[in-house]
Amino acid sequence: MEPLVTIITPCYNSADFIGPTINSVLDQTYTNWELIIIDDKSKDNSCHVIEEYTKQHSKIRLIKLEQNGGVSNARNVGLEEAKGKYIAFLDSDDIWLKEKLAKQVAYMEEQSLPMTFYAYNRINESGEVISRKIEVPHSVNYRQLLSHNVIIFSTSLTLRSVIGDTRFKKAGHEDWIFWLDIFKKPFIGYGINEPLVLYRIRQGSVSSNKKKVIGFTWKIYRESEKLGLLQSVYHFINYAFATVWKRLR
Repeated sequence: MEPLVTIITPCYNSADFIGPTINSVLDQTYTNWELIIIDDKSKDNSCHVIEEYTKQHSKIRLIKLEQNGGVSNARNVGLEEAKGKYIAFLDSDDIWLKEKLAKQVAYMEEQSLPMTFYAYNRINESGEVISRKIEVPHSVNYRQLLSHNVIIFSTSLTLRSVIGDTRFKKAGHEDWIFWLDIFKKPFIGYGINEPLVLYRIRQGSVSSNKKKVIGFTWKIYRESEKLGLLQSVYHFINYAFATVWKRLR
């Protein structure tokens, strides 16, 4: 029997994008999944859009938070509710191609891998592809992840037993910090160089604000990971080089 995959989708003011995201789950050739959408007190029509899907599909569940607590809190709520052997994160504006889960689960089951992540393409707000395939390494460990976060959240699939009680912290680059916490165990993640995920770049997002990204990155090295000054500078230079190189592709 196919193992259950829990898909966790935090949502905040994503009425314009959440429909295609949900459709990309419904279109998966892999069928044993549950989708938990956590609405973080959206001010737009997100909940109405999601509720139209929950009426028709019992595998889709909507959790409405009474207060806005940020994406870290929303993902943590999803983790507490998860029942699957595997955890997949899917942001409310990203899209999976239909073979994403089937190929990923099969590969992990065959190779007994704890975590994998895909290559991807970037898309804009209109859904147009705006990059070549962003390739990923065959594997990554904690030290390599310090220099460059190669794991886009919506591309990942992880054993729930590996995540354990690790939870998201409320901080800039919370996704990167989450992976670093897991990879300290120690832990190795494995890349799959097939672009089966479309990662959306939205205007005004934190990832598009270069000054904020630089500040968050430095704080991760110095405050979250408590690295010394020289180590922080070393990894920051590697991070900057990798980021520029990726943008030029």
